Amino acid sequence: MTLKEKIGYGFGDMSSSMFWKLFSYFLPFFYSNVFGLSLADAGVLMLVTRIWDAVSDPMMGIIADRTKTRWGKYRPYLLFFALPFAACGILLFTTPENGKTLWAYVTYILMMTVYTGINVPYGSLMNVMTADSDEKSVLSSYRMFFAYGGSFIALFAWEPLCNMFDKGRAAVEGAGALASVSTSPDAWQKAMILIAAFCFILFILSFLMTKEHVKSESTVSVGKDLFLLVRNKPWWLLIGAALASNLFNTVRGTTTAYFFADYIQKTVDMGPQWAFLVSASIFLSMGEIANMVGVVLAVPMSKHFGKKSTYIISMAALIVLSILFFFLPATTGGYWAMLFFQIVISVFTGVISPLVWSMYADVADYSELKDGTASTGLIFSSASMAQKFGGAFGGSAVMWMLAAFGYNTVAGAVQTETAILGLRILMSWIPALVAALSILVVWFYPLTKQKMEGVQTALAAKRSEKMGSN
Repeated sequence: MTLKEKIGYGFGDMSSSMFWKLFSYFLPFFYSNVFGLSLADAGVLMLVTRIWDAVSDPMMGIIADRTKTRWGKYRPYLLFFALPFAACGILLFTTPENGKTLWAYVTYILMMTVYTGINVPYGSLMNVMTADSDEKSVLSSYRMFFAYGGSFIALFAWEPLCNMFDKGRAAVEGAGALASVSTSPDAWQKAMILIAAFCFILFILSFLMTKEHVKSESTVSVGKDLFLLVRNKPWWLLIGAALASNLFNTVRGTTTAYFFADYIQKTVDMGPQWAFLVSASIFLSMGEIANMVGVVLAVPMSKHFGKKSTYIISMAALIVLSILFFFLPATTGGYWAMLFFQIVISVFTGVISPLVWSMYADVADYSELKDGTASTGLIFSSASMAQKFGGAFGGSAVMWMLAAFGYNTVAGAVQTETAILGLRILMSWIPALVAALSILVVWFYPLTKQKMEGVQTALAAKRSEKMGSN
C-alpha cells in the first residue's frame, strides 16, 4: 500500500466522522432545543429507528460482498453514495413548518440508511486493501486519525457556524439562555450545508485515491453466510465491545451540550481572557485532538501488548478517570481540571477506536479461514450496526435520564439541583459503568496476538493454494 492510499482511505472516515459526531453530540440537542421535540419523543425516535438498521446493515454487507465492478467490490459505493450522503445530512438538520414528528422519523431513517450504504462497504474496503494484520492496524490508525481530524473540524466549527448564520443572534444572547450556541433552525440548516459539501468532496477523494489489492469472494448462499456469522463467537464478543465503546463516547458526548448550556456556562467564570474555553464545542474538539494522539499510540501499544490487552488497559483507565470526573467542582480551577481530564480520557478512547476496526478485520480473516468463505462486508456491517445502536442507545438513554431527573428544555429555564446532578452522573458514573461492562465482554475474546499470527499464516497459504489451482 502506498501513502496515497492510506491518506485516501483516511479521507473516507474523515467525512463519515464529521457527520457522525454532529449526529451523536448535537442532534439530540437539536431535536429537543431547536427542532421542538420533547426529550421523551426524541429518545423514542432514536431507538425505534434502530429496528430498520438491524435489517439494512447486514443486507448492505451481503450486497457488497457480492458486488463485482471494474472498480472492485466495496470501493464503488464511495462514489455512488457520496451525494445522497451529503443531501440526507442537510435534510436531517432541516426544520419544517408542519409535520415535524413525521419529518424527523423519515429523515433520520433515510440518513441512517444512506450512512449504511456508504460505510459498510467503506469499512470492508480495509480488508481488501491489505492482507497483513499489522498493516491493517496501521491502515485503521490512518482511518481513525483522519476521522478524529474531521470530528475536530466539525465540532470546533459547529457553534461558530450556527452563530454566524443566525440573524437573530443578538436577541438570543440578550435572553441570557444558551449563549454559546444559536437555536435558530435556519442557522443549523445552513451550517450543515457547508459541512455536507466538504464531506461530499472527501468521499470522492477517498474513492479516487484507494485501490483493492486482495481478491476475496463469498462462495456460499446468503442463508449460509448468516448461519456461519451467528456461530462466530469472536464476532459476538466484538459486537459487545464495539457497542460498549460507542455507548461510552455517545453518552458523554450527547450530555456535553446540556452539561455546558445548563451547568458550566452558568457557573464557571474564567474571566474575559479564557471565556472562549467555556464552550461545548471547545471541550469536544479538544477531545478530538487528544483522540488523534491516542490513535498514534494504538499501533505501538497493540504490537507490544496485543489488541485485546490494549483494549482492556484503556477501558480500565477510562473507568478511573470517569469516576474522578464526577468530583471535579464547577469552579475556575475545577474547569481547568475538567479540560485536562477530557484530554486524557480522549487519548484512551482514541487508542480504542482503531483497535475495534482492526479487530473486525481479524474476525473477518478468522471467519474466512474457519468457514472457507469471505463474508467481509457482512462482518463489517455489524460494525456499522454496533456504531448506530451504541449511538441510539446512548442518545436515548441520555434524554430519558434527563427527563427522569426533571431537566427543563424551555429556553432560559433554571435547572433544579436534581437535574444538574443527573448531568454530572451522565458525564461520569454512567460511562464508567459502560467501560466496566466492556472489559467483562472483551475478557473472553479469543483472537489474541498469537492466535492471529497463526490465522494469518494459514490463510495466506490457503489463498495461495486457491490462486494456484485457478
